[in-house]
Amino acid sequence: MKSLNDLKVQLYADGADKAGILDLYAKPYIKGLTTNPTLMKKAGIKDYEAFARDILQTVTAKPISLEVFTDDIADMKRQAAKIKSWGANVYVKIPITNSKGESCLPLIKELGQEGVKLNVTALLTLAQVRGVAASLNPAVPSVVSVFAGRIADTGVDPMPLMRACGALLEGQPKAELLWASTREVLNIFQAEECGCAIITVPHDILAKAAKMVGQDLAAVSLDTVKMFLKDSTEAGFKL
Repeated sequence: MKSLNDLKVQLYADGADKAGILDLYAKPYIKGLTTNPTLMKKAGIKDYEAFARDILQTVTAKPISLEVFTDDIADMKRQAAKIKSWGANVYVKIPITNSKGESCLPLIKELGQEGVKLNVTALLTLAQVRGVAASLNPAVPSVVSVFAGRIADTGVDPMPLMRACGALLEGQPKAELLWASTREVLNIFQAEECGCAIITVPHDILAKAAKMVGQDLAAVSLDTVKMFLKDSTEAGFKL
C-alpha cells in the first residue's frame, strides 16, 4: 500500500495560509515549505516582510523558500540579501527571467558565489535548466523548480523532460530538482518516478493525498455511489 511516509521524493507544502503552513510544518512527511507572491496575494497578505518573519518564528527546522518580487534585476539582489537574513533555513526564490524576458542567470551566479541558498523558479525548458546548471555554485545548496504542471497544461508529458532536467543537474551535487505547479495527487508519484528530489504541493492537494493515498478503489467506488444517493435525496429529485 502506498503511503506518504514511504516516499523518497520530499514533499514541500506550497501555500500562504498561516494556519495551513503551521499545521503542515508539524507533520513529519512535510520536509519543507514554499510560497510565492501570487499565493500571498490570494491569502490577502499586505505586508510581505511581517508575514514572512511571523512564519519564521515557528518554521525554523525545515527549509522555506521566499521569493523576490521586484522586476529590476539589480533590486532583486538587494531583496535577496534582505530575505536571506531572515533565517538560516531560508532559500531565496529568483525567477529565471524578469517580466521583460531579461535573464537572471548573471544574478543567480553572483548570489551563488556569495553563498545565498537559491530556489530558481519559473523554469519550463531544458535550455533554461542548462543555463541554471552552469550558473549555480556547486558548494551551495540550491533548488531548481521546473513547472511540470504548466508543461502538462500545454499538452506535453512532463516526465521525459523532468528526467532530462535531472541529468543536466548531475554536475551540481547540492542542487535539488523540484517538480512545481502540482495539479493532482498522481503528480507526487510521477515526481518520485522521475527521480525528482522535491515536489511542492498545494495545501488542498496535500489534504487529498493524506486522505486518499492507499485507499481501496472498490471502497472509493462505493463511497462515490453513496454520495450520489445522498445528494439526489437531499435535492428532492423525483421522476
